[in-house]
Formats: sequence, C-alpha cells, structure tokens
Amino acid sequence: MTESTKPYLIRAIHEWCVDQRFTPYIAAVVDGEARVPPGYARDGQIVLNVSTEATNGLQLGNDLVTFQARFAGKVQSISIPVRNILAIYARENGHGMAFEVEAPGLDAALDAETEVPVSGEPPEPEPDPSGGGKGGHLRIVK
Repeated sequence: MTESTKPYLIRAIHEWCVDQRFTPYIAAVVDGEARVPPGYARDGQIVLNVSTEATNGLQLGNDLVTFQARFAGKVQSISIPVRNILAIYARENGHGMAFEVEAPGLDAALDAETEVPVSGEPPEPEPDPSGGGKGGHLRIVK
C-alpha cells in the first residue's frame, strides 16, 4: 500500500508559510476522532491558526496533527486526524492546498455549502479576531 502524500504536502505548505512570514491555517472536518474545544466548530468544520506563535508543541505527523493553543484564555489540547484536514493555506493571501475528504462516511456529511472553496475567499479563520485573507488559490489533491 502506498503511503499518502497528504501529510508531506501539509508539512511543505506549513514550512512555506513560515518561510514567507505568512500565518498558516488549517481547515478540518470535526468528527468523533477530532479533539477540538467545544463550540468552535461550525457546520462540522473548524479553521485553526497553526503558526508557531499560536501553538505550543505543534506536531504535523503522518496520521495526526497535534498541538496546544489558547481558546478564551484557556489552554486546550488539539488533535486532528490528517485524513480530516480539508485545506492548509496562508491567511494573508489564501494560497495553499485543498484536499479531498479521506475519512469513510464524511463525504455524505459534507455538502456543497460546507466544502472548502477552491476559488474565492478561503474559509474565515476562527477564533482569530483579526479576520481572514483575500483570494483563494487552493488546489484539490486526489
């Protein structure tokens, strides 16, 4: 069985964002295996700032993305399966990469209104109050 390229592409886009001094964001599906703070997901998805300034102990693994971050002033542990990640992009300009949903059963849970756009604006970042970037340049990877 061939290993997925998805975790490698996520790490590459994250590194590119950091090198360019952009703020990397990930959009992910929240299901029973994703550990995120309650109340921050919208329409079964969450958008998170994964910059080194916003996270502690960030691990972009082959199976899981894990880190700690503050939500409403309280430190929370975040764990998101790589298969649930829909996109990684730079907040400042929307450049990044979108991915197809890999988790079984999630395709049916997502409809056209909740999928990551491949043109236009990227999903609005949450919970960062500074707002999102303009222009979307995400490419779906199959």
